[in-house]
Amino acid sequence: MNSINTDEDPVIRSLGELVAQPPVGFDHLVIARYALVPGPLGEVFVAFTDRGISYVRPADQVEQDADRFAEDFRDRFGRPIERAGRPPAGLVPALRTGRARELAFDLRGLSEFEQAVLRKALEIPRGEVRPYAWIAREIGRPKAVRATGSALGHNPVPILIPCHRVVRSDGQIGNYALGPAMKHELLHAEEVDLEEVGRLAAAGVHYLASDTTGVVCYPSCRHARRITPPHRVPFGTLGRAVEAGYRPCRDCRPALADTA
Repeated sequence: MNSINTDEDPVIRSLGELVAQPPVGFDHLVIARYALVPGPLGEVFVAFTDRGISYVRPADQVEQDADRFAEDFRDRFGRPIERAGRPPAGLVPALRTGRARELAFDLRGLSEFEQAVLRKALEIPRGEVRPYAWIAREIGRPKAVRATGSALGHNPVPILIPCHRVVRSDGQIGNYALGPAMKHELLHAEEVDLEEVGRLAAAGVHYLASDTTGVVCYPSCRHARRITPPHRVPFGTLGRAVEAGYRPCRDCRPALADTA
């Protein structure tokens, strides 16, 4: 326990004053760690426990202040925290590539529904977006679109769990836990063509089909982006596309329920 800074937190200080040494690794079960690492739009503080990553905040939103980040973490989770010697394995590559599905997350304290929403958001590929209704339908709660938005808005690990990739069906980007400006910046950094998505939505186009493959996708799907203009067929509803003989993409998985 000699590595613990006993001046920062009363729980840590109490552990350091134990007469008997605690079992090896016991402090990792009680005390969370944090690291300051490069993110897609600047440095981010990332907190993690023995179970996985539990909290993320951009450094500039806490004025680059590690003590303020630690205080925010303690206020939210009621758990002591100290700086780690190194970040968790895979964290920095995940932030660099936007692919975090292999990381472990500690989502204790969230409801089963909230956890399902966040884990489904992890499946949205970098550079693509999905409507809120897609998340609700995919987790078996197609009528819970507003609750899905609320769960995403309280995401404790934004950026890594990419709630910024969930947008409104009308083409607007919607709200975001870290603010709509950062949501726009993150999507722009991932090369999502928000202007095109918005332009199509304003024209009543929510799906794009290929007359060569017979597949219909969301406009941001990587397959839709490969359709050349002469072979692009726009649709306002998935039902119209299906009636015209197009098959929903097996990757972006549009469905008739995705209307809200």
